[in-house]
Amino acid sequence: MDLTIVFLFVGIILLAAFLLFIMSFGKKRCRIVDVEKYRVKYLKIEQQLKKSEPSTYHMSVLNGDKLVDEAMKELGARGETMGERLKYFVARFSDRNGIWTAHKLRNRIAHESDIVVTYEDAKYALNNFRKALKDLGAI
Repeated sequence: MDLTIVFLFVGIILLAAFLLFIMSFGKKRCRIVDVEKYRVKYLKIEQQLKKSEPSTYHMSVLNGDKLVDEAMKELGARGETMGERLKYFVARFSDRNGIWTAHKLRNRIAHESDIVVTYEDAKYALNNFRKALKDLGAI
């Protein structure tokens, strides 16, 4: 009878150790970001956009996109490109079309020398980057 209790006790210990192992390594680690850092960076980008200065339109979109990408990387998104990282977090975005539209505008700015970006386009993109950052928990 004493040997049965010992085996039962050892079995319970092994089962508990196995469950702890599964719980600690089976789940994806939850990462958090420095919200204040991203809030300050986003506000600088938003203030960079000036209606009276068309030269600010391109840079604000490029910088907003870069900030979202930085947050996704910090949160552990997989992928070689921002597009792949957006797909990794697609379920987290409340406005999937908005963030994709903003990112596509960034790509056009980066790759098309003759693109014309209006203030409204840039403002729309920044609003979508802000939403994405909120959805990621970065601001």
